[in-house]
Amino acid sequence: MVVIRLSRGGSKGRPFFNIVVADKRTRRDGRFIERLGFYNPTARGGEEGLRIAQDRLSYWQGVGAQASPTVERLIRQGAKAVPAAAAAAEAA
Repeated sequence: MVVIRLSRGGSKGRPFFNIVVADKRTRRDGRFIERLGFYNPTARGGEEGLRIAQDRLSYWQGVGAQASPTVERLIRQGAKAVPAAAAAAEAA
């Protein structure tokens, strides 16, 4: 089974996660098929905290990849941020 999950990176006390497509049997930080984006929980100020390639995400979900509960939450969070960013761009 193919899953969409987080792979941890960064140093101790400064987590950074890649959103990856991987075989369910591989280790959390092991080999993956494709990197879809990243999540930086410690992003401050102007730093980008979340980026997901929506076209690749929809492709993998279309062929049956299952997202982990945390990735599902991040997808919803990213979908809320996109309309807000578009509205801010129109107002400027």
